[in-house]
Amino acid sequence: MLTLIALVMGGVTYRNVLAETEALFDYQLRQMALSLRDQGEINASQADALANDQLDFVVQIWTLDGRSIYATRPHEDLPARALLGLADVHVKGQIWRTYSVATPGRVIQVAQPLATRKRLAAEAALRSVVPLLVLVPLLAALAWWLSAMALSPLNRVAAEVTARDHKLLQPLAEQGLPHEVSPLVNALNGLLQRLGQTLDTQRAFLSDAAHELRSPLTALKLQLESLRRAPDDSARTHAIATLADGIDRAARIVEQLLALARSEPGAQPPAMEPIDLSELVRQAVADTVPYALSRGSRFELQADEPIIVRGERQGLTALVRNLADNAVRYSPPGSQVALRVFSETGVPTLQVDDAGPGIPPRERERVFDRFYRRAAGGEEGTGLGLAIVKSVAERHGARVVLADSPGGGLRVKVSFSTPPA
Repeated sequence: MLTLIALVMGGVTYRNVLAETEALFDYQLRQMALSLRDQGEINASQADALANDQLDFVVQIWTLDGRSIYATRPHEDLPARALLGLADVHVKGQIWRTYSVATPGRVIQVAQPLATRKRLAAEAALRSVVPLLVLVPLLAALAWWLSAMALSPLNRVAAEVTARDHKLLQPLAEQGLPHEVSPLVNALNGLLQRLGQTLDTQRAFLSDAAHELRSPLTALKLQLESLRRAPDDSARTHAIATLADGIDRAARIVEQLLALARSEPGAQPPAMEPIDLSELVRQAVADTVPYALSRGSRFELQADEPIIVRGERQGLTALVRNLADNAVRYSPPGSQVALRVFSETGVPTLQVDDAGPGIPPRERERVFDRFYRRAAGGEEGTGLGLAIVKSVAERHGARVVLADSPGGGLRVKVSFSTPPA
């Protein structure tokens, strides 16, 4: 940038000095011509004495009838005629810059070779540009040094970040940083903190998942061993049924773990699309009907009107399935689970009521934690159902509220606070 500016400024300065020098030479021509208006006639001996070959200017004076009465020196290429005012006169391939003025008794002309004028003007212009050309390298070196000094804190921060790995997430040092770099370091520290929290959450999730899978897999091995040792058909049938239940439980744990992983904040953002919540709830409940029938329970579904939400179909389906499955699982066999889809003051809402033991208010926040199980109730669960529900709801900008059901069980209400665009 400095080089470009220097070239532009040098070019502009060069042209301006050339123009000013040309104007100054024209001014000298006029002044010399005007100063000779009252000069008397000069004889030949005086003219020879005044002649000087080193003089760039040539002065000629004619009478009105064209007789030459004075010339600074004899020159065969001198202009033989005068054009009043400033003019460029071509004589034998040479250009003269002339200024002529007429008086009542004579014509005075002052001439100068144009090549000499241009040479002198170019020398003056170059002398004016040389200081700028000398200063440019010094300014460039100074700018380079100042830039290096200004960027050294940023280079230090970059080197410190480069030297780190996923295990070293302590905040970056903020001491001695200029004000311009501090916001960047603060943002990096915030990112490192969030990254650390995400890694801690993932490690805790993997640890809990491994613990949860260990128990059913161990149980499956024991049940398989019991099947091998069954003494008769009745014991073998019972062992097969127990093994099938264990496989179903392990499969459900794996399915819920995968659903929870897909709904994590750091997972791939869902592809949002307009979805009819009523139709989605009908399809999701239909998948849970076989389990409800196995317990003698039934669903009461109110989802007649189309309720449009903007969301991701797979995630919302997992949310509804877990709510319906939990409602059936924790309700007494043969009970009824009510699901309702409606618009509450313009907000799409899903409401699920069961006939189970409910959840005391003091535990309603903890039940959203992963792998948390309440001590009450005889049903076995993974502790992941409501965690999946909350995670999916948060990704869709929805709010989950737990309350008491009029039938004595638990009411879960999911409100999609952001209407579809």
